[in-house]
Amino acid sequence: MRTHDDPLHGCSPSMAGTSTLVRARGSGVGVGLGIGLLLTAANVLLSEAAPPAHSKEFPITVNATELDPPTWWHVPGVTPMIMTMDPETTEAPRTTESRELKLKPGTYRFGTFTFDFPFVVTLDGVLDFARSLDQCVSGRGTQTLTVRCSQMQPYVGPPDYHDGAVTR
Repeated sequence: MRTHDDPLHGCSPSMAGTSTLVRARGSGVGVGLGIGLLLTAANVLLSEAAPPAHSKEFPITVNATELDPPTWWHVPGVTPMIMTMDPETTEAPRTTESRELKLKPGTYRFGTFTFDFPFVVTLDGVLDFARSLDQCVSGRGTQTLTVRCSQMQPYVGPPDYHDGAVTR
């Protein structure tokens, strides 16, 4: 005697519903295997895809070696804070050497003890900053932020210092 493997066999139409169950013999394993392979292939493709642009880190070099006198600098959230440091043991960067930072696209601040300014890493991984900083900062459209002076505002008056003596 042959046993029927249809779970709806013998049910009344009201219990089984009005839909018709169509099943090809032995196709359940094949369909399951096909779906599994398809999901695996999709997972492999997604895992090998590039990360979204906003989460990719870019190598940004900060060069503040022209600042005189030498000091420490920081990019809050990326390098150690300089306002709470012990100068003897800090790992904060010094202006005596360039430093490469891995930065995601976004807005950051470069700062020393006496000044700071904002800069942006774009989705293309290049720098942008206010044009008003151009007399002291360069590197717009590149991956190197060069800080040449700490006088961030144009100053039209006589110099404050001359040969080390205060003139005002």
